[in-house]
Amino acid sequence: MDNMWIAALDPADRKRIEPYLNERPLTQGQMLYDAGEAVEEVWFPMSGVVSLMTLLDDGRMIETAAIGREGLVGVTCGPLNGRAASRAIAQVEGVSACCPADVFADALHHSEAMRTALANFTESLFAQVQQVAACNAQHRLDERLARWLLTIHDRADEDRIRLTQADIAGMLGVRRATVSEVGAELEGKGLIRRGRGWVEVLDRGALEDA
Repeated sequence: MDNMWIAALDPADRKRIEPYLNERPLTQGQMLYDAGEAVEEVWFPMSGVVSLMTLLDDGRMIETAAIGREGLVGVTCGPLNGRAASRAIAQVEGVSACCPADVFADALHHSEAMRTALANFTESLFAQVQQVAACNAQHRLDERLARWLLTIHDRADEDRIRLTQADIAGMLGVRRATVSEVGAELEGKGLIRRGRGWVEVLDRGALEDA
């Protein structure tokens, strides 16, 4: 199993959900569920990246967290919330294992170890959300872009990632022209390289410094 959260479970706990898992592609831009909807499935990315999006009153969205094969999508705190608090969108294409939400809830009910594993993941997810909030409030846009690219790079399978300027602008909640200007600044420093529909990380250490 390529999903690290499932792979870290004890064999007995994996058996609680593995018979019910089915693989599905994650297509870039695909919406897994929307804010306010009932969550009927839990997604375990095996590759690709899923973004959790907060919807603004003016119709824009901004990313508050990114999840790859280290975690799962469709749960927040508690064991399960019945309705989604945010929109989940596949940001980088890949493959996910999916489990019916009621099956996962039942597995949690019968396994303290699984509840602990979920609590550990949600704590790390909240830490990411808090860091994003602080970054959005205090950092310049070039720093915000560097942080976001690192977040996606952590979860991607390669240095070159399929992303358009429109994708990045949507995640950061800014205009596409602004992303182009700031991206050119990072590219001029040799940190990244850009092409039509892709961004490549060239110097991760320097990007971290940025």
